[in-house]
Amino acid sequence: MTSDRRQVLAGASALALAEMAAPLAARTLAAPVKRPNILFIMADDLGYADLSSTGSHHIKTPHIDRIGAEGVSLRQGYSSTPICSPTRTALLSGCYAQRFPLGLEEPLGPNAAKDIGLPVEQPTLATVMKALGYRTALVGKWHLGDPPVHGPLQHGYDHFFGIVEGGADYFRHKMVMGGKEVGIGLAEGNAGTSREGYLTDLFGDEAIRLINQPGSQPFFLSLHFTAPHWPWEGREDAALAKAIGSSFHYDGGTLAKYRELVETMDANVGRILAALAKARKLDDTIIAFTSDNGGERFSETWPFIGQKGEVLEGGIRVPLMMRWPGGIAAGSRSDQVMASMDFLPTLLAMAGGDVAKVGRFDGMDLSAQLTGKAAVVERTLFWRFNAYNQAAVRKGDWKYVKLAGKEMLFNLADDERERANRATAEPERLAAMRLLWDGWNREMLPYPAGAFTQDARQTFSDRY
Repeated sequence: MTSDRRQVLAGASALALAEMAAPLAARTLAAPVKRPNILFIMADDLGYADLSSTGSHHIKTPHIDRIGAEGVSLRQGYSSTPICSPTRTALLSGCYAQRFPLGLEEPLGPNAAKDIGLPVEQPTLATVMKALGYRTALVGKWHLGDPPVHGPLQHGYDHFFGIVEGGADYFRHKMVMGGKEVGIGLAEGNAGTSREGYLTDLFGDEAIRLINQPGSQPFFLSLHFTAPHWPWEGREDAALAKAIGSSFHYDGGTLAKYRELVETMDANVGRILAALAKARKLDDTIIAFTSDNGGERFSETWPFIGQKGEVLEGGIRVPLMMRWPGGIAAGSRSDQVMASMDFLPTLLAMAGGDVAKVGRFDGMDLSAQLTGKAAVVERTLFWRFNAYNQAAVRKGDWKYVKLAGKEMLFNLADDERERANRATAEPERLAAMRLLWDGWNREMLPYPAGAFTQDARQTFSDRY
């Protein structure tokens, strides 16, 4: 056969294949993948038992409870660190916060480098969703660097409305220190902005506005409330806000005021669920709810001990629930261990993305476990917190804890309150867990010399 004849036959075959493929291509283009909307809600400093569904003695949260009642509730949900900005680093990156200089700030404060933030090339929860065709937005607290260098828009969000720093007065919308307002405070996009109103309600309003935007493009909306983070101000406390000389407000607050902060957040969740239903988007939306770390001084963490800033269960065990009609059976309960950094691969998989093609993450895709398609998988998770020289690792049911130089070993299946220290009874297991943590720690960035120095004798001494 001559070369010319072979070329003609090859061309004819290619043409025939193209004609056969054309109808298939047309059908593919005519039926694009329908991706679910995603609403990710994070509270700030909400303790494990601060919801009525998780055991609060005085707080009523029917709307947040509904997310778990109509989906899955995880009793073993964790924050990746016991404090705000490192956990948000883990959430955004899908990796341990300690892999990045940003994650070593505990928390990110005014003395940090002005250009600190995640590396711009790092895949984030927002960039991976944007690559799938989502309209991405962050409403609420950022606390991961300053725009226009390291704001939300530089890390994958199409829209940002919220506060830049780690906290803000609920009426003045900025941090107050020494009687003066400091920082960027409330911002829209890359610039500061001004709006009147109670911060929790403003965030609810903005979330509803975004939900009601027209168009068929699916949305990925991160809604990061500042509630129930200090200062202790309810909707009727505008006059109090004007008088407060410091947002830290350590001399204020009551259980009643804390309840008001949480219940106002819950009311806004109710408004948002109603808006989704009215827009006929509720059943097409994955809704997740959690907290950035364990509770503060007015929180309930029963049956756990510890609080924000501690690697004990009360400082890292958080509410975690997810609703997805058609994907997650209503009323489900799961013993799956899940942490903040797992949300990126899990939600990406639920949205139809390929986690392996996007990047490498410390977080795990747990979509099969949450949807009931696979059994619970054992996890090994690590924590580190510079204050008081804290370390922890959980492997299966066992947890190694180091606080202020004292090592402890607990079997969480038998003793989730972390009172029966098995360190002396099981020295080999203690040594193995310590080595496990040491190996992980060597892979993480070291703390800068002299960072966050505190006197360990000021705490823990009366607990153990």
